[in-house]
Amino acid sequence: MDAEPSYGVHAELDVMVEMRDGVRLATDIYRPVDSDTGEPVDEPLPVLLDRTPYGKRGRLERHGEWFAKRGYVVAIQDCRGRFNSEGDYYIFVNEAEDGHDTVEWLADQPYCDGQVGTIGTSYGAWVQSALATQNPPHLAAMFVNQGAANGRKATFRHNGAFELRWLCWAFTLGGGFAKRALDDPDVQQLLANVDVADVLANSPVLPGQSPLRHIPDYEEWAFDIMTQADADDELWQSPGVNFEAYYDESADVPTVYSGAWYDSYTKATCDNFEAFASRSDSDQFLLMGPWTHGWNTYPLPSWNKSYSGELEFGEECLMDYQQTRLDFFDHYLKGKDTWNDQPTVQYFEMGHGDGHSARDGRLFHGGEWTSAEEWPPAETEYESYYVHADGTLSTDEPGENGGSTSYEFDPKDPVPTLGGNCSSYITYEPREENILEYPLAQRKLQDLTGRGGFDQRTRPDTFGAEAPYGPLEQRDDVLVYRTPPLEEDVVITGPIRVSVYGSTDAEDTDFTAKLVDEYPASPDFPNGFALNLCDSVCRARYRGYRDHADFVEPGDVAEFYMEPYPTANVFKKGHRIRLDISSSNFPRYDVNHNTGGPLYGDREYEVATNTVHHDAQYPTHIELPIQRR
Repeated sequence: MDAEPSYGVHAELDVMVEMRDGVRLATDIYRPVDSDTGEPVDEPLPVLLDRTPYGKRGRLERHGEWFAKRGYVVAIQDCRGRFNSEGDYYIFVNEAEDGHDTVEWLADQPYCDGQVGTIGTSYGAWVQSALATQNPPHLAAMFVNQGAANGRKATFRHNGAFELRWLCWAFTLGGGFAKRALDDPDVQQLLANVDVADVLANSPVLPGQSPLRHIPDYEEWAFDIMTQADADDELWQSPGVNFEAYYDESADVPTVYSGAWYDSYTKATCDNFEAFASRSDSDQFLLMGPWTHGWNTYPLPSWNKSYSGELEFGEECLMDYQQTRLDFFDHYLKGKDTWNDQPTVQYFEMGHGDGHSARDGRLFHGGEWTSAEEWPPAETEYESYYVHADGTLSTDEPGENGGSTSYEFDPKDPVPTLGGNCSSYITYEPREENILEYPLAQRKLQDLTGRGGFDQRTRPDTFGAEAPYGPLEQRDDVLVYRTPPLEEDVVITGPIRVSVYGSTDAEDTDFTAKLVDEYPASPDFPNGFALNLCDSVCRARYRGYRDHADFVEPGDVAEFYMEPYPTANVFKKGHRIRLDISSSNFPRYDVNHNTGGPLYGDREYEVATNTVHHDAQYPTHIELPIQRR
């Protein structure tokens, strides 16, 4: 139950906090008010800082009031170049220094007791990790919900490929509220009229040929992240983008890294916790639920939803986001006994349900909370499941004559995305009213890919799919490998690793991998249910997390190593463990044109013959983190 409020709230709006370069950032300060005097509390208190590019009023304003009523000063700040803050906006690059300077400014105020904690989700999590790289002296604790670790490795780009959600974001939540758009209704109207689905379907976008040209600073950073992929490019070494490079010099403070199995930052959340748990003297925690990335609910994350995509987990999975954060900060900033029993690692183990049709026709996948002292759990045993020519997936290694399987990959007909670790694949609802009649901030956002667990079959609303609709496994460019029906439950918890030994006749290509929990047919789901758990992609020229492009020789076999995002799932008796291998997953990732041309912007396309090898020399396999019980 929520802690009862003890104070009123006094808000001082748009306090202009000066950064080291003279740029001033607009900051709203919420202070507790003494109920007897009606005046802000004189006693210095801990401050909680939330930095955002989305506007500090509305939903975040309610966060500020909620914590102020419970004895915290709360500062909510518009990031540089956004809303009421000064300066120019280039995604993430100024956030490390701006965050540091804000923490230290707050610590110097008479209402602060010298302790500054940070909160925030998504972009608000990025900026926390960014400022932590600068080790501000008065940073005291962080609650980092759904944020990045290394933008090149798995968030902006993914193993060489580009996550197209950032182009979607540039047209919607980003560009739609750029300074230029807010100052010029005509520019905002142009962006409001963009159908992002059309943009993706007719991509690549070219510089100067879309509404982004009206906000040139946004067009610049969008094309930078789409076209730059070498590790030594300045962008990828920025402390606002690549926290992994600054782990050893980052702040050592109590931190919760929280996330979700169907979040777009699942891997990064676990990577951050694992890195700091081994480096830090202070307490570090990992909290992972079965949810998706939350971007339009209050509270902001999806902790108050019992479903993800087409899956239902039951009320067992629900958590109180605000109370959880309050308990953490009360313990570490106020010395209360509110966090003593919190396990180091707490996660929701999916898959304990019976698969019946729950509310709204969702499959009841179920699950239960469990805990561990480290990540991955100490008892984890990694076991390899190998693909075989007959379509089976088993722990038996392939023989000398295991052979190979080829398919045609046509970049003009990519495999559609059906849910998964997606966020920001969005477009604004089309409206006849103009911006003045129906402001952009009030318009609904439409999801293009779905988020969470989905039956892997296309339907009329699947982006990029055409009739006849049906299972993705029926496509000629999707190779499916499955175990026999399991004789007993198989429990996995932790990171997933895939090695596809592949070859191509093209100058460059991609391979993709997807882990699937395959439900058998049932009365409620007579066609079964192919449940996606996690996926990944590997671009040939950057295979093995190469720092620089290194093209494969057509016909040569190479290892395409992938890390589908971590998960925790029970494959129940009678289910099958399935691995899908292909070369596209669109629009989750941009599509390789197979020409060896530019990473983005290539207007040429080539059909590639791609081959997956499965013999003793080239044993394509997936490595699963097994929990023996």
